Amino acid sequence: MLEAKELTKQYKGLRAVADYSVRIKQGEIRGLIGPNGAGKTTTFNLLTSLVKSTSGTIYFEGKDITGIRPDQIAEMGICRTFQNIRLFKNLTVLENVLIATQINKNYNFLSVLLSLPSFLKEEKRLINYSLEILETMGLLYAKDIKARNLPYGQQRKLEIARALAVKPKLLLLDEPAAGMNPKESLELMELIRLLRGKFKLTILLIEHDMKFVMNLCEQIQVLSYGMLIAEGTAEEIRNNPEVISAYLGRAAEGA
Repeated sequence: MLEAKELTKQYKGLRAVADYSVRIKQGEIRGLIGPNGAGKTTTFNLLTSLVKSTSGTIYFEGKDITGIRPDQIAEMGICRTFQNIRLFKNLTVLENVLIATQINKNYNFLSVLLSLPSFLKEEKRLINYSLEILETMGLLYAKDIKARNLPYGQQRKLEIARALAVKPKLLLLDEPAAGMNPKESLELMELIRLLRGKFKLTILLIEHDMKFVMNLCEQIQVLSYGMLIAEGTAEEIRNNPEVISAYLGRAAEGA
C-alpha cells in the first residue's frame, strides 16, 4: 500500500532522517520505535507531506505522491494523529469529528447557501456517520461535551475518531497510548485491532510503550539518530543486539 524509498530530511548540517525506506502491506499494523530524537515524528511528517523531504520518493497504492500537499494526501486516504494533541478544544466532541467529515462532503456552495434538500440530507448523513464513529470509540456519551473537558486518554481517542472521519486507508498514529495507564493501553490495543477490521485500515504507529508495540504490531522498524537500524517481527526486534544496545535495554525483558 505504501512504499518509501531512501527518504532523507536534512536541516543544514543535521540529518533528522537518513535514507529511510519502508514497504507496508494492506491490512498490516506496523510499529516504528526508537529513542527520543530518533526521527520518528519527522518520518511521519515526511510521509504526510507536512515537511518536504530533502530527497527520496513516496508511493501510495502505486502512485508517486512525493511532495504533494497535505490536504491532497488526506484526500487520497492517508491520515494521522499527532504526538501533541491538536483538537479544536472549544468545540464539542461531535463538532470535532464533523469538521473532519467535510473532506468527503457531497454538496456545493449553492446548496449550502440555499439550504437545499440535498445539503440537509448530506449533513444528516455526515452527522450519523460521526455518531457511528464516536460509538465505536466509546465516546458517544461525550458528544456534546467540549473537547477540552475530556480526560486526557479520551482526548487521545477523540483524535483517532477525527482521523477516522476522513475515511482513511492508511492511518498513522503518533504515540496513541501516551499518558494512558496500563488498563487504558490494553483497551486501546484491542480497539485498534477492532478499527483495523471494521474500517479496513492499514496502520503505522509510533509508540514508546514496548508491551503495546510488541503485542500489537506484526512488523516493527527501529530508528536511531535518524537511521533505520533494524526491521522484523516483535521476537526478532526483542532479541536484536543492536536494538537492545541503542534503545530497548532491559525494557525488552518485560515486553
